[in-house]
Amino acid sequence: MATLLLADHHEDTLGDATVKALTAAREIGGPVHVLVAGASPKGAAEAAAKLDGVEKVLVASGEQYAHGLAEPFAALILGLMDGYDALVASSSTTGKNILPRVAAKLDVMQVSDISKVVAPDTFERPVYAGNAIQTVKSSEPKKIVTVRTAAFQATGEGGSAAIEDISAAADPGVSSFVGEDLTKSDRPELGSAKIIVSGGRAMGSAEKFREVIEPLADQLGAAIGASRAAVDSGYAPNDQQVGQTGKVVAPDLYVALGISGAIQHLAGMKDSKVIVAINKDEEAPIFQVADYGLVADLFTAVPELREELAKIGK
Repeated sequence: MATLLLADHHEDTLGDATVKALTAAREIGGPVHVLVAGASPKGAAEAAAKLDGVEKVLVASGEQYAHGLAEPFAALILGLMDGYDALVASSSTTGKNILPRVAAKLDVMQVSDISKVVAPDTFERPVYAGNAIQTVKSSEPKKIVTVRTAAFQATGEGGSAAIEDISAAADPGVSSFVGEDLTKSDRPELGSAKIIVSGGRAMGSAEKFREVIEPLADQLGAAIGASRAAVDSGYAPNDQQVGQTGKVVAPDLYVALGISGAIQHLAGMKDSKVIVAINKDEEAPIFQVADYGLVADLFTAVPELREELAKIGK
């Protein structure tokens, strides 16, 4: 069984999601080939070639692949699928946009958001906001799979795969890129950050959210997250939302400040390696998953925490 992994990348940088999705692709079965498509994806292709377990990197260059439009990507992938039994991508906006179209064109069922590979045709995926795990066995001739990358470890380097240029497919021309408005930040990207500091409704206002969360995040070199309640209240932008309807994260350290721990939020962060929670409500559900919990007023506790961090050079 050969597996094709669709790379998630930005310009010349290979996305962290791809490195974790590769782990799932290898468990499905090899050899694993990585498809890197973009306007000029040479750097990302070279990074993919260094990953352990990659046999070949296929590179397609063309302006039609510059912005992740589903139609030109699907046309490219469909031309390759005769040589593969499985197509894998991360459950990012890229994978969620492109793979459903490929599955529809191939007339097969897609298996979405897997958290474990049981066998080459059998997968586990969370349902009901992570409260139940569904086991799915696919009898389709082609397996189309998106991966919940928070559930998989990143594959390390150590490979030296061959890089092969392939021809771009004809652009169907049924969609066109209009524009984008990107958020620029010097902080780590939320989905791949090692440390995340998140705030909830208890922050009280956007001003207090910034005053409390941002300095602590700066000290820790962390990304900033927020609960849906905080986002809905206007304290934080949508792209910082963590949870079932936001981003699913699994950092080394997740600091939850004033977050009660609604089931939808827990679904997006409970796989974090270490969870620290500060909340004045001792009955808050967040304490059920926290490794370290502090029942206290966050507006008192966080400044004290920052003082202690400063003492150790943070």
